[in-house]
Amino acid sequence: MTTAVKELLNTFDALTDTEKHEAATQLLRRVIIGESGDVTEDALVFASEELFLELDAREATGGQS
Repeated sequence: MTTAVKELLNTFDALTDTEKHEAATQLLRRVIIGESGDVTEDALVFASEELFLELDAREATGGQS
C-alpha cells in the first residue's frame, strides 16, 4: 500500500459516519464512472450498501478484515 493510500485511509477513518458515507459514495461514483461511463443510481446504491455492510462487519470484529 502506498503512502498516499495510507494517508487517505487514515483521514477517512477520522471522519464521522456521515462524512464516511459521503466520501465513499463520491469515491465509488468516480471509480465506477471512470471505468464504464455513466452509472445508474441503483448500481451506485447497491455498491454503497455493500461497502457499508463490509465496514459494519469489520467494526463488529474489532476492525479485522
